[in-house]
Amino acid sequence: MTTAFVHGRILAPEGICSGKTLLCDNGRITAIVAENEVPSGAAIIDLGGNTLLPGFIDVQVNGGGSVLFNNTPTVDGLATIAKAHARFGTTALMPTVISTDLDGIAECIAAVDAAIAAGVPGIIGIHIEGPYLSPKRRGIHNPKAFPKLDAAAIAVLSSLKHGKTMVTMAPDVTTPQDVKALTQAGVIVCIGHSDASYEQAKAALQAGARGFTHLYNAMSPLNHRAPGVVGAALDDRDSWCGIIGDGHHVHPAALRIAYAARGARKLMLVTDAMPPVGGEPTFVLQGRTITTKDGCCYGPDGTIAGSATDMATIVKKTAGYLNIDLPTISRLASTNAAEFLGLEKDYGVIAPGARADLVLVNDALELVDTFIGGSVP
Repeated sequence: MTTAFVHGRILAPEGICSGKTLLCDNGRITAIVAENEVPSGAAIIDLGGNTLLPGFIDVQVNGGGSVLFNNTPTVDGLATIAKAHARFGTTALMPTVISTDLDGIAECIAAVDAAIAAGVPGIIGIHIEGPYLSPKRRGIHNPKAFPKLDAAAIAVLSSLKHGKTMVTMAPDVTTPQDVKALTQAGVIVCIGHSDASYEQAKAALQAGARGFTHLYNAMSPLNHRAPGVVGAALDDRDSWCGIIGDGHHVHPAALRIAYAARGARKLMLVTDAMPPVGGEPTFVLQGRTITTKDGCCYGPDGTIAGSATDMATIVKKTAGYLNIDLPTISRLASTNAAEFLGLEKDYGVIAPGARADLVLVNDALELVDTFIGGSVP
């Protein structure tokens, strides 16, 4: 049955449209038509004068709904995580496994494959964050070892059959040849948790790395004589930068500097969310009790351990910090991630042929409703 979204504004590629109706069928957008062109018999969803945006896309989600992906690598666990984030406008996400051994990574990959095959709404791939990271920039990551990346590891990391695979690794403990091998196997490589020099980061980019994981956090900082990973990220024109715009992981001034350096087309908002998003405020990570304060998660020693802030809140905060308009914040929260993943025909856009993954916001940029495949999840 055709679904018609009426009496609202629509953020289409050409800008915000008023006096239009969005038509969807079988989970896909079929047309944007005049208000008086609603097909007979269509199911009507009244938008109440609010604005439809492309659904938010989050490429770094460790957990949600009191579930940590590392601890519950199952279809049911992934469904709980995705449903928790859908409450806050995230219609597509990359569940993220935190540094563990190859057996644990393989188990998480199998869970994502099974979830996608089962049609779990919102799951579009996997983000493997470590353990090929710098011990100096480990953050909350605490694997039994920081191993070398070898052929056996590359085979596991590239074994996902459905969806996209993203791997975060550190150029100071891996090589450009490692990057090239992973990219040739279809993996999206990002730089993160790294103490690399500017030159090492640039070599990884030249070998095929596509972006940076949570810009500023857990990476060598910008120094005027040693630009480090942050300098490489701000300087490069082609790569993508995930950034946690919650006001805690990154100071608003640093967020504005990143936006000034990279512009609206290469920054992606991420949550780095942990189980407290849509769940209980404490959880256990690799034997350590993690607590929550002011939207951040902290280990027993005070180390930041991801975020307890949902994407809808980050979107609203970032729009205020940067003083940007609705189309621009939508790009940062959705379109850029779709392009980064190579999914821009299906996600991150309201246009005929794309998935009907949508968020409805009011004039204060507050979330009103979420739709995945044209339906409330």
